[in-house]
Amino acid sequence: MATSDLIGTSPKFCAVLDDINMVAPVNCAVLVRGETGTGKEVIAQAIHEASPRRSSRFVALNCAAIPSALLESELFGHERGAFTGAITQTMGRFQAADRGTLFLDEIGDLPLELQPKLLRVLQEQQFERLGGNRTFQVDVRLIAATNQDLWQMVQAKKFRADLYYRLNVFPITLPPLRERGDDVRLLVEHFVRKFSDRHGKAVTQIPADVIEALERYDWPGNIRELQNFIERAVIRTSGVVLRPQMGELMIQSAMAAKARTLVDAERSHITATLRQTNWVVGGRRGAAAILGLPRTTLMARMRKLGIAREGVRSSERQRAGASSATGEHRSYPQAADNDSFSFAAARASNV
Repeated sequence: MATSDLIGTSPKFCAVLDDINMVAPVNCAVLVRGETGTGKEVIAQAIHEASPRRSSRFVALNCAAIPSALLESELFGHERGAFTGAITQTMGRFQAADRGTLFLDEIGDLPLELQPKLLRVLQEQQFERLGGNRTFQVDVRLIAATNQDLWQMVQAKKFRADLYYRLNVFPITLPPLRERGDDVRLLVEHFVRKFSDRHGKAVTQIPADVIEALERYDWPGNIRELQNFIERAVIRTSGVVLRPQMGELMIQSAMAAKARTLVDAERSHITATLRQTNWVVGGRRGAAAILGLPRTTLMARMRKLGIAREGVRSSERQRAGASSATGEHRSYPQAADNDSFSFAAARASNV
């Protein structure tokens, strides 16, 4: 799949296409980031097809779909008798992708105990099969993808920092469909043609009010949700004019609004507790203790929800602008779990 086959003309998607064209000829790891359903595997395939490895295999594996006990065998293969039921010698995905590209989706779900082995393959291009001692040499380009914040996982000790840096050589961030503007229209037209051909339909017209409604919808499931919606609409249409059941989108919008309300409620509750403790997070009388959370968990939730004391947030923005101009980067101090730790004081200490 060449980049010319990828559908979209919005500025954010065009930036993704530029990244693909830039990194495809280069033999380095790529980390594709984006929400669920944004087409991360499609982007990985496009990188492979535009690379010098296009004549070799593109092998894909979803790390979240394989039980942890079997994932090592899936990646590296196993020898006969390596475990109960291993009656034959089996080649792993790395060996299958030799001279080609291996795509590991949901890399954030890779168990910690397997991460050093993956790191070794990335560094040395060598591995041993499960239950064997023979070292195999491979030439594999790795593309990984995730919808998680890997850096936050590194800070929470759920993902190895050295593996993160090795994977994050060239990051590509995919925009959600709600930020791609007129691309919705182009994708709708593409899916109507695709599914009309697949299901033997003669749908050739899409009403303007339908397009407008689809462009207004947020698409929390992104391209995958849009694709499934259009396929259902094509199947249900008996004539040449697409007749989708727009009530489905109203139901989904209501569910999404409810989810946003729950997030807002969590943000309000945490903020109120922080005000009650004068923005002290740790310690026996801190917000974390009142909320029944570990201090590190509360700090992570505050970052995710964008919670900060208003005066601190303003001064932080000013310092960020000054740091950007000078190229400086600052880190915040860490407090012991039993310390009385103020979120505001942590930032004030950097002034």
